Amino acid sequence: MIETEVEGDVRTVRLGRPERRNALTPAALDDLAAAIDDADETVVYLTGAGSAFCAGADLDAVAELDDENQARDFARRGQRVARTIETAESAVVAGIDGAARGGGVELALACDVRVATPAATFAEPGVTFGLFGAWGGTVRLPEIVGRGDAMDLALSGRALDADDALRTGLVSRVIEEPRTVAAEIAGNDAAAVRAVKRRLRDDADREARERREADAFAKLVVERADDLRARRREEE
Repeated sequence: MIETEVEGDVRTVRLGRPERRNALTPAALDDLAAAIDDADETVVYLTGAGSAFCAGADLDAVAELDDENQARDFARRGQRVARTIETAESAVVAGIDGAARGGGVELALACDVRVATPAATFAEPGVTFGLFGAWGGTVRLPEIVGRGDAMDLALSGRALDADDALRTGLVSRVIEEPRTVAAEIAGNDAAAVRAVKRRLRDDADREARERREADAFAKLVVERADDLRARRREEE
């Protein structure tokens, strides 16, 4: 499901499950972390195959989480992938074309640069069916867009188009070909790119907040397991 290719100083990491809008299973999360962790190129370009960036967590996998420990572990797994992106030596650029939902938004939030096409849309829809994004989203979203816009997006579940995402600071550019930004960054001195990333990423510890986020998510998953299974059957 996770596809990689290297061209010059850019490693492309592609979520390759277009028939499910690149929804991520636990195994795919592990593979994604490995693909990022293995990179020694100046830039990693993270994107999705087909018409979506990433639909977030695979709801089939979430519906199989039978107790709070399993649900908490799943949340922590996604958080570890996001931190792998955040702490990678390479600069990580998210190229978002089409829908980014839930965990897809959260993985994009962990990237150093987010670039959208005009067709990109963003939403945290979990609240509409009794959950929320727990891969670090409640931590990073207000840091990036401010608490007011974060509350609006997360509590309403509404979708933002590319222009709204640009206005809020969720993305830094809206262009037809986001990969050109990855190439632009890769054209700079590799050591300087790494040094700048380290300095800009030097912030306070957030792991305690992420643990509380995972605990809250786990409780909701267990309470709503039957509803999640029914929702998946309706989507089939």
